Amino acid sequence: MDIELARTFLEIVSTGSFIRAAERLNVAQTTVSARVRTLEQLLGRPLFVRNKGGASLTAAGEQFLRHAPMFVQLWQRTRQQVAVPAGHRAVLTVGSELTLAQPLLLDWVRWIRQSLPDIALRVHVDVPRDLINQVASGMVDAAIMYAPQHRPGLEIDLLMEEKLVLATSDPAMGLKKTSYVHTDWGPDFALHRDMNFPDVEPDLSFDFGPLALSYVLASGGCGYFRMSAVKPHLAAGQLHLVPGMPQYSYPVYMVRSANADEGVLGPALAGLRAISEGNV
Repeated sequence: MDIELARTFLEIVSTGSFIRAAERLNVAQTTVSARVRTLEQLLGRPLFVRNKGGASLTAAGEQFLRHAPMFVQLWQRTRQQVAVPAGHRAVLTVGSELTLAQPLLLDWVRWIRQSLPDIALRVHVDVPRDLINQVASGMVDAAIMYAPQHRPGLEIDLLMEEKLVLATSDPAMGLKKTSYVHTDWGPDFALHRDMNFPDVEPDLSFDFGPLALSYVLASGGCGYFRMSAVKPHLAAGQLHLVPGMPQYSYPVYMVRSANADEGVLGPALAGLRAISEGNV
């Protein structure tokens, strides 16, 4: 089977639309439709029901969804194994969301290089939506993420519990509209923040935590940030925790391909867990 057929099928399932799948694959919609027709002819069954709202799976499509990720993952792993550099026994591709690249991903990469020198390493950082697709397709063996979506072909495990804490550049500033810098930490955080601070309507909002933190450090203000990110600034006296304010759980997950080579990935994940628990 042409691997692009399975990849296209998975993109349609992920986006719920032939049009959006074409945009993600950077091909024409007619190409997507032609690939689906070819796949349906090979399988002898219709896979999608198309309607104004997009595309939904038929019973046959649901069955094929159980197997399609394995086709893509097998192809990706085969390509990687063929491309193993001389002097190495395997290639491992790891990644994370942008906000987890430093220090967690960087510390993990350093550990792998020091502890598993016979493993060639590829490191990938991306936005959550694309990263989860890459793990599901086998392009990335394992990734560190905050709120991964459950997808076929994935195994998801809790790695550590981060805390979101309210930090300020000036302890006397107080929490008010003009000083509070909002960061979009997801719908759960937004719900709890609105419940605890219904009168605070921020006029400055970021969707990237490190950028919001840099703004507060440069221009002053307060906001909710990851404890691991503010620790060095607390120690340096640049930031201060606001006493009596609620803290929010922000768990970090390890997402892996269900069909990854356990002999290669297992030791690397053991190192990641040791790092997250502070044992390295």
